[in-house]
Amino acid sequence: MSALTVTAKGQVTLRKDLLQHLGVRPGDKVTVEKLPDGRVVVAAQRRGGAISDVFGRLKRAGGPALSVEEMNEIATRGWAGER
Repeated sequence: MSALTVTAKGQVTLRKDLLQHLGVRPGDKVTVEKLPDGRVVVAAQRRGGAISDVFGRLKRAGGPALSVEEMNEIATRGWAGER
């Protein structure tokens, strides 16, 4: 179990090992659920989106079409959370 310190502003900072356990990185969001017994549950907020969000991402204006290998590399980086 980990103990966190509350600041004068009422804030706590989650340590790096906890963030890694949640699988979150800078810019990601976490959800906090308040339970009736005074406990909270912290979880990583999973990214969501529609398939239509990716349409046009692989398009090169005025350039050659992407190869399958290039598309695979882009998809791999996307799944890894790289932008």
